[in-house]
Amino acid sequence: MTDFWTRMAARGPAEVVVAGVPIGEGSRVRLRPKSQADIFDLVLDGRVAVVEAIEQDDEGAFHFAVTLDDDPGRDLGEARLPGHRFFYSAEEIEPLAEQAARAPGFRVLVAGIGNIFLGDDGFGVEVARRLAEQGTAPGVDVVDFGIRGMDLAYALQRDYDAVVFVDAAPRGEPPGTLTVLDPELPDSGVTPVETHGMDPVRVLRLAAELGRVPGLVRVVCCEPASVGEALFELSEPVRAALDQATSLVKSLVMDMIAESAGPGCRDLADE
Repeated sequence: MTDFWTRMAARGPAEVVVAGVPIGEGSRVRLRPKSQADIFDLVLDGRVAVVEAIEQDDEGAFHFAVTLDDDPGRDLGEARLPGHRFFYSAEEIEPLAEQAARAPGFRVLVAGIGNIFLGDDGFGVEVARRLAEQGTAPGVDVVDFGIRGMDLAYALQRDYDAVVFVDAAPRGEPPGTLTVLDPELPDSGVTPVETHGMDPVRVLRLAAELGRVPGLVRVVCCEPASVGEALFELSEPVRAALDQATSLVKSLVMDMIAESAGPGCRDLADE
């Protein structure tokens, strides 16, 4: 009995080869449920999903935990909440053609952050929305984290090699000015947990305390016209900067991919 529970508690493999293609955490697949599957699985037939984890049962069968690629609540699936996370067998997933061409091991997270109810503070969220609509390169995930700093810190524990934060930040420049920053991690120390607070430096510190920060970190920030005001739309200067910001993030991501020779993360917890 002890051996049984030990096996059940063990993590599944990092990758499983499906139709000749290595599939692991972050892989994008098309769902093909069997005809005898239940109705909740069948209605997702043909949808594209992202593999969040691979689990293996006591009989050795693999089960792929996935969230839908276009689910705005994908981070809830990563948090294992019902309705956003689904399980399929290896026979019920189909690797996308792009998966075979994807550079193995290299992943980038683009994190849109900010509060959409505070005017220009919603800049990062809007840029993330536009990037998601336009599509990104294989291995690049675009997620609107809003003000969920804890969720972002936990997301950084996954196998991302690079992260780009997109945020509004007052730096004394004219409103709408875009700046790319290469942040330094603050000195180590206990980080107060703010589940509904968002600050890139605080998130990086918390991620480091949890164990992992991607090797490449950049912040694309926009100078707001107003800070902290209860407005429900972006100011004109910030809205005018959205197209340029979207192109800037895309270019920055491609530069980071070119800069990296492969998987690279610094385990700051051991420094």
